Amino acid sequence: MVNEKYMKRAITLAKKALGYTSPNPLVGAVIVKDNKIIGEGYHHKAGEPHAERMALADCKESPKGATIYVTLEPCCHQGRTPPCTDAIIEAGIQHVVIGSSDPNPLVMGKGIKTLRERGITVTSHFLQKECDEINQVFFHYITTKMPYVALKYAMTADGKIATVTGASRWISNEASRQHAHKLRHQYSSILVGIETVLQDDPLLNCRLEHAVQPIRIICDSHLRIPLESQICKTAKVYETIIAYANDTMGKKGVLESLGLTLWQLPDENNKVSLPNLLKKLGENGVDSVLVEGGGSIHFSFLQSHLAQKLYIYFAPKIFGGKDAKTPVGGRGIIHPDDAFRLKLLHSQVLNGDILLEYEIESKQGNKKAIF
Repeated sequence: MVNEKYMKRAITLAKKALGYTSPNPLVGAVIVKDNKIIGEGYHHKAGEPHAERMALADCKESPKGATIYVTLEPCCHQGRTPPCTDAIIEAGIQHVVIGSSDPNPLVMGKGIKTLRERGITVTSHFLQKECDEINQVFFHYITTKMPYVALKYAMTADGKIATVTGASRWISNEASRQHAHKLRHQYSSILVGIETVLQDDPLLNCRLEHAVQPIRIICDSHLRIPLESQICKTAKVYETIIAYANDTMGKKGVLESLGLTLWQLPDENNKVSLPNLLKKLGENGVDSVLVEGGGSIHFSFLQSHLAQKLYIYFAPKIFGGKDAKTPVGGRGIIHPDDAFRLKLLHSQVLNGDILLEYEIESKQGNKKAIF
């Protein structure tokens, strides 16, 4: 008999490494013998032992004949660490309970096949929905070779991200801003358009203790970024990429000397090609992107069907003003039937603010959108 409480414990363990394992998945493992946990562990960071080996090392007694609950199919190939299937077989584990199948072509059912060929009982797809949820980023990245993209913005109850003067600090409260920094830690990179840099002069770092700092990405088609901006001043502290289309101002050399990495990725309109940017990020091991504005860049990601998730922080305030900025700009859609469709995943109250987390439905959207 399998027991949900042990897989739920494995999921809890896996989440402890949120923000640290990129580009690897989050994985937790629990070893059970005679209806009690004798060992548990999780994958801490890329390059370190996997969850199964951590759990085996934690065992208080022999794991021979035990059951191991693991949130993701055990690997069966040699990577930076040895195959976990070997460790499970050598330990004499009798039963393996798996939450998610691993879509990595190097695994993809081969781990399960290897275990069964050695006479080990395997139960798969146990609490699969819950296990799949913790690895949305990994599953997307490993199957598409492109980063998982989430849009994030804070807005007032009347849908404004700034007053008519452009002032935007602060729309959300401290609890929401703290949560936003958790997102910055969770995603491996953070992206904004040049208008956000010119308007707000952001630092774009994560201010949580012991956080892994996200790679900063600026979409700046014509290299308008000011040399005195916080982004430029801190380029040797925080890894920063500027994606651009042309260098009519002759700033490339100066920007590179400040420590910025420049990628020239023009599209047919002499703007940054977002598909090519995501492709290059994926090729460089960047598995996720948190897009924080502005409105034009949000619309571009939606229009191109390049975003998978949306976080909205609703503040109980009203700014008004017909010219005050809204979170999604561009020219918008032509017909209501072409609206970008959302599916609510989670909601929570943050000291008065409301956070809504949506999945952006991939097959919907506006094919007639214009800028």
